Amino acid sequence: MQFGIFTVGDVTTDPTTGETVSEYERIKAMVTIALKAEEVGLDVFATGEHHNPPFVPSSPTTMLGYVAARTERLVLSTATTLITTNDPVKIAEDYAMLQHLADGRVDLIMGRGNTGPVYPWFGQDIRNGIPLAIENYALLHQLWREDVVDWEGRFRTPLQGFTSTPRPLDGVPPFVWHGSIRSPEIAEQAAYYGDGFFANNIFWPKEHYMRLIGLYRQRYAHYGHGTPEQAIVGLGGQVFMRKNSQDAVREFRPYFDNAPVYGHGPSLEDFMAQTPLTVGSPQQVIDRTLEFRQYFGDYQRQLFLMDHAGLPLKTVLEQLDILGEEVVPVLRKEFAVGRPAEVPDAPTHASLVEAARKVSVQ
Repeated sequence: MQFGIFTVGDVTTDPTTGETVSEYERIKAMVTIALKAEEVGLDVFATGEHHNPPFVPSSPTTMLGYVAARTERLVLSTATTLITTNDPVKIAEDYAMLQHLADGRVDLIMGRGNTGPVYPWFGQDIRNGIPLAIENYALLHQLWREDVVDWEGRFRTPLQGFTSTPRPLDGVPPFVWHGSIRSPEIAEQAAYYGDGFFANNIFWPKEHYMRLIGLYRQRYAHYGHGTPEQAIVGLGGQVFMRKNSQDAVREFRPYFDNAPVYGHGPSLEDFMAQTPLTVGSPQQVIDRTLEFRQYFGDYQRQLFLMDHAGLPLKTVLEQLDILGEEVVPVLRKEFAVGRPAEVPDAPTHASLVEAARKVSVQ
């Protein structure tokens, strides 16, 4: 099972000091956080994609390419690649290039994003969000698997005899997860292709994600990719930890209360009760995370959001030390207990290459 972190790259004023870092400082901090993730033994670093303030990660491939040059084993992913407003041809070429530079340590989480105004900025209509996601990914899937593509659709100009370059490393495209907060159509899309399904698992009660993941598992089996238990599932999560749970709550409260996403809304206690947010001791985070398997089944990837809401870099790095030293080793051990042999590990470039080799010799 893979453990890692994801960032949305927000530039948010620290409510305890009134200080706001510059875009330069925030971008550099994200790199530092990625390097720290590898240092403490995590498996994955994922960055979001946003094109509006207060977020800075408008070019994930640029950041991930830089991080790839400074890491050795970290899987580099996107918390969202905007399949609706990016050109599938550009996605195909950009991430194949990154795949080569990173020696295969690349995958993607496809999504529609959560910012409505981005659609007209890139010449699209938000009312076409789901159809765009379906058509654009169909083209991307084809571009990575066929050397010469003839294609015609609704939302972009046709392609005739087109070859995207470079071709995927070792002839194997990056693995794709389809990310969703609310849309069953995206769960269906992930199941149809036999791709992974990443449930954000941050803003909604567990019952909501149980329905989405249950649908994905059922349809994954329907399309003949394996049993429901063999479907590839990833989860998000939010944590803040201190040795003493009361200290964690006291320190995190002003950040929660003023966060751009959920600040000035429900209380911290209500939000923790209604969503997977865990603020407390390392043991509380371990216990809460282990509960996910009861609700969603055995799964392959767990990512945590830790660097948002204006938290200073020093604090985030402290959180990563706790996560890597006290939490993840226990989670690895406990999640391995009773895990059925037929449940696959998270796909990697090496495993995908080996699977392709076995198919080619049959």
